[in-house]
Amino acid sequence: MNFKLDYIEKIAKLLNENGLTEISLEDGEQAITIRKDNVGVVNVATPAAIPAPVAAQTTEEPAEPAQKGKAITSPMVGTFYASSSPDAEPFVEVGSEINEGDVVCIIEAMKLMNEIKSEHSGKITQICVKNGDPIEYGQVLMYVE
Repeated sequence: MNFKLDYIEKIAKLLNENGLTEISLEDGEQAITIRKDNVGVVNVATPAAIPAPVAAQTTEEPAEPAQKGKAITSPMVGTFYASSSPDAEPFVEVGSEINEGDVVCIIEAMKLMNEIKSEHSGKITQICVKNGDPIEYGQVLMYVE
């Protein structure tokens, strides 16, 4: 599947609106990187098909059981923080009961701290990232059942 022009335009708009300087996406064997230079011009680089990494498939950890519940995903690229400060308790832990709209973590992007609120109510069944981990747009942060 090739990236469609309207999809690339939407990603470039997202880049500008959020003050980002670069977005990289992969879809199977296709990849695209969109960069904004210092004068505000957006450059799009689409490399040829990227070969699937065979070694990565054989060195992955054993598959975990199928996830139950709904995923809470990252709405942006940044750094994941489980609490509001290093000394504070985490917003949620595995087993925590949450309601729709509750803050579940913070993502730092471009020196801004963004509270991430749950779109689901229920119990946290798994937290997929660790405090301080770099995260990507759309990456699963945790599951709610």
